[in-house]
Amino acid sequence: MSGDLSSNDALIILNGLPHVGPVMLRHLMDEFANDPVAVLTGDKSKLLRVKGVGEKAADVLINWPTYFDLEKEKQKMATSGIRFVDRWHPDYPDSLGELYDPPIGLYVKGEYTVDRPCVAIVGTRRATLYGRKVAKRFGAELARMGFCVVSGMARGTDTAAHEGALEAGGPTVAVFGCGMDIIYPPENLELSREIMAKGALLSEFPFGRRADRQTFPMRNRVVAGMCEAVIVVESAVAGGSMITARFAGEQGRQVMAVPGRIDQSSSEGCHQLIRDGATMVTSVDHVLEELRYRRPEQMEASFEPAAPDLDERESTLMELFAGGEVLAPDQIADRLQWAYPEVAAILMGLEIKRLVCKRSDGVYEGT
Repeated sequence: MSGDLSSNDALIILNGLPHVGPVMLRHLMDEFANDPVAVLTGDKSKLLRVKGVGEKAADVLINWPTYFDLEKEKQKMATSGIRFVDRWHPDYPDSLGELYDPPIGLYVKGEYTVDRPCVAIVGTRRATLYGRKVAKRFGAELARMGFCVVSGMARGTDTAAHEGALEAGGPTVAVFGCGMDIIYPPENLELSREIMAKGALLSEFPFGRRADRQTFPMRNRVVAGMCEAVIVVESAVAGGSMITARFAGEQGRQVMAVPGRIDQSSSEGCHQLIRDGATMVTSVDHVLEELRYRRPEQMEASFEPAAPDLDERESTLMELFAGGEVLAPDQIADRLQWAYPEVAAILMGLEIKRLVCKRSDGVYEGT
C-alpha cells in the first residue's frame, strides 16, 4: 500500500502518527530529502540514525497502517469539507514555515487563505467584562484596518476577539487545540460556523484528537507563529496566554500587553509581561505604531459598539461604575438611597445585558 501513496497522503499519515512530533518530523524530512513517502518506506536502520527517532517511533513509522487509518481520515475530511494543507502548499501561512518546529500540515475548514498580516489576541477564559470589551474592540479595529485576527476560540478573551473581527466584517482565524471534529468549547459551535464563513478554522491535529495539556501549548505556538504580534488582554501569571507570549518572544514576534486593575489576578500576567519588556498597549494605534503601519485616513478613530438601551434608573446606577469602582449591592443602596431589593433587581437586569458582573466575593464591577 505504501507504494501507492501520494505525497499529500504520506504527510497526512506522518502528521497523525503517535510518538512522532513536529521536531522529529523536521529531522525526518531533512534526512529523506523532504520526501514523506520515503520516510514511510525507509529502512529501519536509516530511521534510527535520525535525531530523536528511537525504537518505538521507528516501529510506528514502518508499521504505520496499524497506527493510522488513512482511508477513514480522508473520508472524514471529504464529508466535513476539510482540506489538508501541507507545509509546501501555497496556502500554508508563510510565517509558520519560519518556526523551528512548524506543523508539517494543517487541517483547514473555510475558503479563506491568509492573505494579509495577522495579529493574535489572546487572554484568560475567565475574562472580566472589561477584558471582553477590550478584546472585542481590538479585534474589530484591527479587522477594519486590514489585519487578520487570530485566536484560539476559547471562552472569554478569544471569543470576544473573534466576535469583534466578525462584527467588523473582517477575516478571523481560529486555531484549534484538538481535532477539527471536536468543537471546544461546545457552546462556540455557532461561532465556529461564523468564523468558517468569513475566515478559517485550523488545526494540526487529526480527527478524534482531544484537547489536553500537550495540545494546547502546541496550538499556542501556531497562534504565535502565524502572527506579527501577540496581544495579551488579560492573563494570570500562570495562564496559557503567557505560553503564547513566550512562544511569540522566542519566534521574534512582537509581544504586547494591555494593563488592567492591580487588584485582579486576571491582570497579573499582563503586568508581568510589561515589566519583562512587552509593549504596553491601550489602543490599536499603539499596535500600529509598534508594527509600523499607518491607520487609513478615511477610517474612524475607533470602533464603538452600539450604546445599550438603559432606562433612567439603570443609567444612574451604571454611573457609579464609571470610575472603575467595585461595589457591593448594599454600598450601591446606601449611595443612591434606594431600597436594597430594587438595587438587586436592577443589578440582575444589568448582568443579563452584560454591563456588570458579579465577582466571587459578591461585589460587582462594570465595563
